[in-house]
Amino acid sequence: MYNKQPELQVKVKKIIEEDGLKFKDLNNNGKLDPYEDWRLSPKERAKNLVSLMNIDEKIGMMLINSRKMGLAQEDKSKTSHDGILDEGVIEKGETIFATSKVYGTTHTIEERKLRHFILRDNYSPAETAEWINKMNEVAEGTRLGIPVIIASNSRNENGEPVFGMNDAIGILSTWPGTLGLAAAAKGDIKNGGDASLINQFASIARKEWDAIGLRKGYMYMADVVTDPRWQRTYGTLGEDPEFIADAIGRIIDEFQGEELGKNSIAMTIKHFPGGGARENGFDPHYKEGKWNLYPTPGSLEKYHLPPFRAAAKHGTSSIMPYYSIPSIKKSVVQEFEGEDIPFEEVGFAFNHYFLNTILRKELGFKGYVNSDSGIINNMSWGMENSSEAERFAKAINAGTDIVADTNDIENLKLAITKGWISEKRINEANVRLLTEMFALGLFDDRTYNEPEQATEVVNTKAHWDIAYEAHKKSVTVLKNTDETLPLTADKLKGKKVYVEVFHKEPEKATAFTEKARNEAKELGLFTMTDNYEEAEKAILFLQSKSGAYFDATPGLLELELCENKVLSAMDGNLYQETTLSGMDHLKEVADSIHSRGGKVVMSVNIILPWILRNVEPLADALIAGYDTFYNAQFEVIAGNHKPTGVLPLTLPASDDVIAVHHDGHCISPNDVPGYDKDKYMPEGLSYAYKDSDGNVYKLGHGLQYE
Repeated sequence: MYNKQPELQVKVKKIIEEDGLKFKDLNNNGKLDPYEDWRLSPKERAKNLVSLMNIDEKIGMMLINSRKMGLAQEDKSKTSHDGILDEGVIEKGETIFATSKVYGTTHTIEERKLRHFILRDNYSPAETAEWINKMNEVAEGTRLGIPVIIASNSRNENGEPVFGMNDAIGILSTWPGTLGLAAAAKGDIKNGGDASLINQFASIARKEWDAIGLRKGYMYMADVVTDPRWQRTYGTLGEDPEFIADAIGRIIDEFQGEELGKNSIAMTIKHFPGGGARENGFDPHYKEGKWNLYPTPGSLEKYHLPPFRAAAKHGTSSIMPYYSIPSIKKSVVQEFEGEDIPFEEVGFAFNHYFLNTILRKELGFKGYVNSDSGIINNMSWGMENSSEAERFAKAINAGTDIVADTNDIENLKLAITKGWISEKRINEANVRLLTEMFALGLFDDRTYNEPEQATEVVNTKAHWDIAYEAHKKSVTVLKNTDETLPLTADKLKGKKVYVEVFHKEPEKATAFTEKARNEAKELGLFTMTDNYEEAEKAILFLQSKSGAYFDATPGLLELELCENKVLSAMDGNLYQETTLSGMDHLKEVADSIHSRGGKVVMSVNIILPWILRNVEPLADALIAGYDTFYNAQFEVIAGNHKPTGVLPLTLPASDDVIAVHHDGHCISPNDVPGYDKDKYMPEGLSYAYKDSDGNVYKLGHGLQYE
């Protein structure tokens, strides 16, 4: 609702006047309809628009699909609007993501009536802003002139690109990974401050997204890490439910404001009711990981739901349920607000009780439910034996308002025509979805973006400087034998420093090593050598990887830093696993440095709760980064910046404390965070890793030095 005349933006339709005020004539009927009247509330306008929409327009509104930019289309004859819009057609099954036929942008907007799209490309702010403009120009020309809205996964954290997780990196102000944000903010809290670093991060990111025209964020993960083998750990804020709940509230407040408005980014908090309670780390992007396990009394309410309570309280615009199914056989009875929770064994987007009783009734959620990508075709857990139309009906009747990463209008329409979904429910979902779009100003003065302004805002030096400070604050000193750190000028006098990066993939290790050495030289803090045999100090970065996003490992996900480790697969066969290449070379470097009385500093990139017993004994000083810039780590190592970061999660002691019996039962419960696992461990076993100096690598651990 506007208090004064907005500066309306049109490229196709006309402006009409009434009562001395200007309005868009979006349906070309020459008169002012309630949905065109910016003086009315977003919900009033949404209800009126829904009353004017036909069934095809309502169906299109309830689907969101990934959409390539024209710049990403190799065949420029398959583009329009000077190469900006992609008009290519992808047949069903042609790629793993084409679960139904993908049409060109114009056809999808005009004929299939979709208005929600996911951006996964990573082009410049100006190019992205112009792409959104052209899509809205096409949309404005349609019958009712309903604009488009673009969603994206997070774009402001550093990391290696992974589809669906790290779609875009390095274009916007680049902060450490979300675990790094947690490490930095929790360090501030430990030192007497608060988590305002999270506010700062979200405030800056909002400005950049807003300038580009990305108005919807598929973020952030409110999941609490309880199963250490869960590969998506790196995208979380760690294992502390209280901290995560506070951080999620701060993120929503900064991105959305007190209420959704024309400069807000609408948040989709994920993955309700928490994806951390995995079955031994397997992820529901593949069938082996389709179960959520709750073997511990009270775990769901105590550990997993608090961040979603905060999300609802702070008014998140939407919430995304996870793919997984709550397991009856491998869980104990869970309660919420004193009532037993009935476990229907279907994925949470199909789960009526979780979406309506817990999320809406008990938590007070007022927004709309946005499914995760692919629940109709790929990850339809619990509904595998149903048709696609039946899956649509089950999800929408359960409370899902928009279905992600599909343009399958045919099966949704089939479910409606068969009477499986009521008109009332379809209208309810459309009102929720359109209320968000009206609140964001997309129908009025925020339809189009200014590409030059997008460039200017993203290039704001202060944004990047503040992000760099967060990188430094994220660095966590785990071990510092005999005050090895900081490597100050007096300690380094006449001594040479060797830098190398280790990675699972040797070719990446070579490229990253060159990058790290160049950054060290630019800082000028060390006298460098590329020959470790003449160095007295070594700084070694360990960037290990384990598993794959869309495929299960043959056995359990490996958390040790290892090379060619022999493991047993789930079917009993043996196989080899490598999480870090060059382990023998790593030991050679460390031994060589130590043979001359030198010191070895190691940095481990914490994207999973690694087991460090193969590398920690080789290090005189051990630090943790979280996709943290090398130069920021060098500054902490050299003493230019005092370390304040702390661990946002607990690192396991060994394979023994996460061992899984033949019946699938894990020795440390899958649904309990690391800091509390000792309450459930067998006698004589302690969950957290203890190093050679006696430091225990549990939640909140982090050493400091002057």
